[in-house]
Amino acid sequence: MAKRILFVSQEITPYLPETEMSVIARNLPQGIQDKGKEIRTFMPKFGCINERRNQLHEVIRLSGMNLIIDDNDHPLIIKVASIQAARMQVYFIDNEDFFHRKFTLQDKNGKFFDDNDERAIFFTRGVVETVKKLQWAPDLIHCHGWFTSLLPIYIKQFYHDDPLFQKTKMVTSIYDQEFDGPLNKRLKEKLAWDGLNKPDLEIISEPNYTNFVKLAINFSDGVIFGSKEINPELKDYSMQQSVPVLEYQDESTYIDAYSDLYDKILG
Repeated sequence: MAKRILFVSQEITPYLPETEMSVIARNLPQGIQDKGKEIRTFMPKFGCINERRNQLHEVIRLSGMNLIIDDNDHPLIIKVASIQAARMQVYFIDNEDFFHRKFTLQDKNGKFFDDNDERAIFFTRGVVETVKKLQWAPDLIHCHGWFTSLLPIYIKQFYHDDPLFQKTKMVTSIYDQEFDGPLNKRLKEKLAWDGLNKPDLEIISEPNYTNFVKLAINFSDGVIFGSKEINPELKDYSMQQSVPVLEYQDESTYIDAYSDLYDKILG
């Protein structure tokens, strides 16, 4: 049976502007699909994404669940669009409280949104709950961008007993896309409220970019350097783990290199 790879990215072109990450997150799933694997792709439905131009529509059978974060209910809305040239669908995680703003992670003045921690939790849980509704068990999940950094610990702890995810492997791509300042100081508390293991959350006692990504690395089965230049501390930290680490690959080699890494991790 074909291996199933789930791609989760904080940005994908053409829905958001072209960046190193958004281009990889657009072309990689297509390349992996062309190699005979089954794929699914998810991203947040940021408010600046033009729904009409990109032909997004709500998937009623997947929407309608409520996710509780820090004791508050947030309705989960799932939308989907097709990239015709790639025979590929992209699923969008949407919610009025978190994603109906004209900007992605910062306001018009470049100020980091105060609730980016809860937006990341909602996105993470929304992806997994939607995959559960699809009854699609991924062999491997590949996360792109710091906004996806909670997925590895949620898969390995919160959803560990779910048969769909018991054997799922995690890969994290690190990019040159740091944010300044910390996330909400209560992040650790909010995650512990979800039943995540408190000692494992110690690393985000200071919830800054570096520690947030380290949390993802701690629960990943492989790490990829998606940019030529990445935070040296994260580079060193990745190298100290007992998992495969793939150095930066340019656009002519990355699809083959990533595919080989998946095969190595999946054995």
